[in-house]
Order: sequence, then C-alpha cells, then structure tokens
Amino acid sequence: MNPDDISRNLIAFGLMVFQQFGGINGICFYTSSIFEQAGFPTRLGMIIYAVLQVVITALNAPIVDKAGRKPLLLVSATGLVIGCLITAVSFYLKVHDMAHKAVPVLAVVGIMVFIASFSAGMGAMPWVVMSEIFPINIKGVAGGMATLVNWFGAWAVSYTFNFLMSWSSYGTFVIYAVINALAIVFVIAVVPETKGKTLEQIQAVVNP
Repeated sequence: MNPDDISRNLIAFGLMVFQQFGGINGICFYTSSIFEQAGFPTRLGMIIYAVLQVVITALNAPIVDKAGRKPLLLVSATGLVIGCLITAVSFYLKVHDMAHKAVPVLAVVGIMVFIASFSAGMGAMPWVVMSEIFPINIKGVAGGMATLVNWFGAWAVSYTFNFLMSWSSYGTFVIYAVINALAIVFVIAVVPETKGKTLEQIQAVVNP
C-alpha cells in the first residue's frame, strides 16, 4: 500500500468511524425507549422523528454540491454535539429529580437536533467523500473495507447502547458528544474538500 492509499484510507475509514461511533444507530434503534425514559409521548415522538428525517434529507439533497462536503460535515457534526448535550442535560435533570417539566421537552429537542444534524451531513457525506477520493483501480476493495468498518461501528454502537444507558443515561450522551466533537477536529484537520475537484486535484490536497 503506497502513502497515497494510506491517506485516502485514513479519510474514508475515519469518517465511517465517526459516523457510527457518534451514536446514530444506538439512538435510532432506541428512540422510542429514549422518549419513554424521558417521559415524552413515544408515538408522537416517533412521528416527529420520522417526518423530520425525511424533510431534512430532502432539503439537503439540492445543496450538497452548492455548499460542499466539508462545510456540511462540520455543520452536521456541530449539530450532533449540540443535540447530544441537550439530551444529556435532559437525562441529568431526570436522574437528579430536577425541572420535571423541562425533561421531556429537552429530550425531544435534543434527539430532533441530533437526527436533523445527522441527516444534513454525517449521514451521507462520508459515502460521498469516499466515492470521490479513491481511484477506480482500488475503489471496490477500499469501499468494501470502509463499508465493513461502518457496519462494525453500527453493530458496536447498537450492542453497547443499552449497557451505556444502564451505566449512565446522561453520561452516554456526553460520550457521544465528545466523539462528535473529535469528528469536527478530524474533518478540519484531515478531510479535504472534494466538491468540483478531479481525482488529481483531490490527491494534490490529500498528499501535498
């Protein structure tokens, strides 16, 4: 593997790791349980969740090429941090028996901010960037490996979510907030802007 491949793999695998370990599948699979634990009507919460995800994804599609990949990743990851912190505050208040009326409101706001933010960037952009940074001769193998990393992350987060929530409900979301904050640093430091660039131009940025 040459140095160019290492740099490309770092970008692709790193984005997949942050996409999954930021908590998306744990939160998606257990959204109803989160609402129930926070005291928010589960059925209403799931309806809002589903509608918001569809709307944000649809609105995001036309602006991908206008805004660029990197800005969307940064905005998305920032929103994920905010959503996690709001949800963490909600569960902290619940655990410490404080501000009872605010708990369900904060929980649903936090989850909706999280889902909207994920749909706006971290959901799709890692796949878009991955498709643009690899040359054709290694795209199949590299893409397969990145997908394996992604699915392993999805399994790991889904498997550990309930254990983490049993350990500390608000601590779980603080952990996810920290991981998403690290994703911001990673995107700023490592991920190139690929919008409108040829493979040669991208490589010049990846390996200056």
